[in-house]
Amino acid sequence: MDDTADGPTGEGRSPDDVGSSAAARSQDSPWWEDGTDPDYRFSLANERTFLAWIRTALAFIAAAVALEQLVPSFTVHGVRTALSVALAVFGLVAGAGAYRHWMRSERAMRRGEALPRTPLMLVLSIGLVVTAAVIAVVLVVQAT
Repeated sequence: MDDTADGPTGEGRSPDDVGSSAAARSQDSPWWEDGTDPDYRFSLANERTFLAWIRTALAFIAAAVALEQLVPSFTVHGVRTALSVALAVFGLVAGAGAYRHWMRSERAMRRGEALPRTPLMLVLSIGLVVTAAVIAVVLVVQAT
């Protein structure tokens, strides 16, 4: 199929023309109107990834509430509250980052660009490792 004459790129336009008009249009219209609709399977997969991040955010928030409300105080004063706040912040970061990553991925698919990378996984992984290490140290100190 010839993309330059009445093909998927439009009336007699070359693929380069479509890219430049999409770039110009992106300043005038919302991102969800840029480019062309991606294959619905890719959009649904992107949505499932978003929902998985939302479940992760909810798990962090539930852990924060459970730690603060159900776990007895540690012998080291203020650690339980600090850990609860850290877990709640991780939930906040995961929830906000989930939407941002979904939006950037959707935009890239509409424009035919490479999918964006996110530092979200690294940030949450490091934060969770540090939180687990603090909990382990506090439990060892408390046991002695």
